[in-house]
Amino acid sequence: MTTDQVCKPGSPSNTARACLPSQPRRRRVPSLVLSIATTLGEISQIREEAGRAEPASSPPQGDLPRRAAACKAPLQRREERRGGHCLRPRAKPRAEQGSEPPFSPAGALLRSGMTSRPWREAATLLLAAGGGGGGRPPRPSAFDYQVLLLQRSARSAFMPSAQVFPGGVADAADFSPAWRELLPEGPRCGLGAEPPARPPLFTARRPELGEAALPADVAFRICAIRETFEESGLLLVVPAEQGAGGSAAPPLLPAERLRRLLPAGQLEEWRRRVQGDPGSFLQLCRRLGCAPHLQALHEWGNWLTPVWRSGPAGRRYDTAFYLCCCFGQEPPAASHDRQEVSDCRWSTPLEAVELFNSGKIWIAPPQLYELCRLCHFPSLHDLERFSSERALEGCERWMSVMLMASDGYMQLLPGDDLYPKDPDFTGERRPVLTTNKNIEELMKEGRNHHRIVTRSRNNVTIHMNIESKYKHINPVRLDSKM
Repeated sequence: MTTDQVCKPGSPSNTARACLPSQPRRRRVPSLVLSIATTLGEISQIREEAGRAEPASSPPQGDLPRRAAACKAPLQRREERRGGHCLRPRAKPRAEQGSEPPFSPAGALLRSGMTSRPWREAATLLLAAGGGGGGRPPRPSAFDYQVLLLQRSARSAFMPSAQVFPGGVADAADFSPAWRELLPEGPRCGLGAEPPARPPLFTARRPELGEAALPADVAFRICAIRETFEESGLLLVVPAEQGAGGSAAPPLLPAERLRRLLPAGQLEEWRRRVQGDPGSFLQLCRRLGCAPHLQALHEWGNWLTPVWRSGPAGRRYDTAFYLCCCFGQEPPAASHDRQEVSDCRWSTPLEAVELFNSGKIWIAPPQLYELCRLCHFPSLHDLERFSSERALEGCERWMSVMLMASDGYMQLLPGDDLYPKDPDFTGERRPVLTTNKNIEELMKEGRNHHRIVTRSRNNVTIHMNIESKYKHINPVRLDSKM
């Protein structure tokens, strides 16, 4: 099935079933999160320059410009204020915090973006929770799980009230070799063999981190788990003594045990410490005798901020997307972080897409694309099985290329016939393509389509009639009239 063939959201397609290996169902992962259910009060005023973790930001407002020259400057100014993806800086400059993680020299480079790469590196998490019924949903159209979305503050100077996944910028503390004392033994800390397809995010050399630094596959998972704790209060951990055994699916640390070890008030204090100093996350895990549950996170994708979203002083982010399935009767209670997040929402993938279509919420294109992929899986068990097996194939890095039309614009993705054969990853050439044709005319060009078409803020369609690589699944056709 291709995306341009309309398929019913919420029901597994033949394509989805074909992607599921004919192997015995893996033992499901039980509930693995500790929720901080305390009242956090009013959120703090977000700094104007703070960014949130979207690998691509909102479309230009008002009338869409007909020429790249007319749109590029405002896009750059907005991107300079926002910082590219939704991967935010800390609430305070590190120098004002008075503390540095033990692995700090490279940390300064990573945080400032002063590495040899023209973008920062980051991780984000699609956290799906529920599936407590033990079987399939009662109706084919019903989802038995929900996905965590965080809402930016309405007082934010940029992208107010946008819905995002938890995530953020990687820190040198995430690569610290000190984590090995808590993690399973082995070069990849229990993650198994390295997938055959690896984007540069996972293969790039990082000499500034030192020879003993953790592999990128491990460090970006730690980053995603740490940022999820910072932003939502949900802690994805496993007992260190059991995780060190290297089993495929180690038992998870019950929330009740965590509460006995550390009351909610103290855990909230640790949350604030980790927000100010990522190195404190290792200290917290030592205090609890637990470790980040790396094996619960399945590699899902890799999005790079497009060049046309970055101004001269703007930021770009190469972001690893992970998926984690958390089984339980109900999704755990999440809480916003007083800094950037004003609300936490658990929604089924289809509910989130419908809210976007109705104009009630706004979701950035990469997150919207991934939610449309999840619409193929109404069962959390099927999603867990698919994601764990598919992750063995790896993924590729995607960077959209903008094509301005007379009545809107397209974000071209790899595999589309109009996608450049040699895309401009650094912005040294033309980051934006232009044409006098309208979208309808462009849709008749080329045989292979992989594009996100935007006519206005919430009038977005995803077109993909090619087969996804690495055994991934195409997104359900997103149409404002769906």
